[in-house]
Amino acid sequence: MTRIESHRDLIVWQKAMDLAEETYRLTSAFPHSEVYRLVGQMTRAVASVPANIAEGNARGTKKDYAYFLAVAKGSLMETRPFLC
Repeated sequence: MTRIESHRDLIVWQKAMDLAEETYRLTSAFPHSEVYRLVGQMTRAVASVPANIAEGNARGTKKDYAYFLAVAKGSLMETRPFLC
């Protein structure tokens, strides 16, 4: 088993970054009228997923880590309806 040195070693963080990059790519083609509406909401939500995973991983307790993972999951669920 590989030792986790940082959040960058976590597969879930890597996949969250892939999702964020793909969401930014997709939303760049949205109409300009959606920049401050749907695009803004989607990109803020999807960017917070890997950010919360990283912050939780950096915290000192399992309780804090679990809290930030729950926040990341909430942001992921906020993004999901727009991408499916």
